[in-house]
Amino acid sequence: MILTYCYKIKPNTEQVAIMDRWLELLRRHWNYALGQRLDWLNRTRCSIDRCSIVSEPIGAIPERVNYYTQQSALKETKRLFPEYKKIYAETQQVNLQRLNKAWDRWRKPDASGKRGGRPRFKKPGDLRSFVFPRVNHTKAGAHLIDGVLKLSRIGSMAVVMHRPLPEGFTLKQCTIIKKADGWYCCISMKDDTVPELLPVASVKSAVGIDVGLEKFLTTSDGEAVPIAQFYRKAQNRLAQAQQVMSRRVKGSKNWEKAKNQVALLHLHLTRCRKEFHYQVAHWLCSKYDLIAHENLNIKGLARTKLAKSIHDAAWGSFLEILQAVAVKRGLLVQKVNPRGTSIECFNCGASVEKNLADRVHHCPDCGVKIDRDWNSGINILNRALMAVGLPLNGCGKSIQDIEEQQVSFANLRSPHHNL
Repeated sequence: MILTYCYKIKPNTEQVAIMDRWLELLRRHWNYALGQRLDWLNRTRCSIDRCSIVSEPIGAIPERVNYYTQQSALKETKRLFPEYKKIYAETQQVNLQRLNKAWDRWRKPDASGKRGGRPRFKKPGDLRSFVFPRVNHTKAGAHLIDGVLKLSRIGSMAVVMHRPLPEGFTLKQCTIIKKADGWYCCISMKDDTVPELLPVASVKSAVGIDVGLEKFLTTSDGEAVPIAQFYRKAQNRLAQAQQVMSRRVKGSKNWEKAKNQVALLHLHLTRCRKEFHYQVAHWLCSKYDLIAHENLNIKGLARTKLAKSIHDAAWGSFLEILQAVAVKRGLLVQKVNPRGTSIECFNCGASVEKNLADRVHHCPDCGVKIDRDWNSGINILNRALMAVGLPLNGCGKSIQDIEEQQVSFANLRSPHHNL
């Protein structure tokens, strides 16, 4: 299992200048290496049945460009540009490895046949991190001992150890990141002991969660977590900060300060949203052994008119955090098919068509009348129980259970207030 802890570091002025210079040199090398790859691709690819009427590459066909050829060319790069000798060698190699991964994601489809976007040339300031691939090793470039981080060719600096490193983990990698409010080191750790998942037969409590935009999520037990809408509530402050930045001369010091203020606001929103997601995930994992959710196509939903609200809720990030928290606790998370969970009646299985404006599920066949998100949560739970082979009467919901809990949904206790 891999864990990553992020700590703030306190470099001095000279060390900040060195790290900024490293980022700029690595950015230039990224752009040069990407240009090499694109030039090789353009010179060795053409349509099999026609030629371009605009231009065609001429001359000798260049040799294949890949990670190994570019890595071997680092010696020539350092000879022509002595500044690169000051950068730790493995850091430059990792920079090329990152480019190679981005290139492979673009050129080679994944298991589902999809490919990533083409790697982009980076503008000044776009590259914000570099990596030391080994930590606390005899030949490592980074050593973290007693709250002091020593980086090769940069020096030692204090680390704000707001939480201790877990015992028994092996430190694997150190990533130095530049953020709007300072510099951080992300320490990746590996634990060879794999946490044992809870056996299905030992599941005593299960829940289905339906994520939404009116409420962040609704459980099959009828509890609702209100949506936070961090971005929506901060739009006015962001607009003012962006207006100030737009009135500054681009590239000036005042423009840089205004730009940093905008970045600080976005960083604050990101941290608030992430903390909220962790609170909800820990609340669910402390209460249930099995958590079921829909396998949503969030990327597709984010192309609709509700894109801003969906990005603000960040369902994808929340479900990833929920999965990580559950794995650390040895609990089960089950994905289910989302098709029809909102229109299917949990009691009789009849299909009750609804618009987005219809917030109540009222089945004409059996007479059940509950909130539509609550109904979806129960359907999600029932599908998950069938998927893992548990009986519905063991952890699922019946009409008798709902009748016992049937109260005004608007007056339901919100667990978010007790997080």
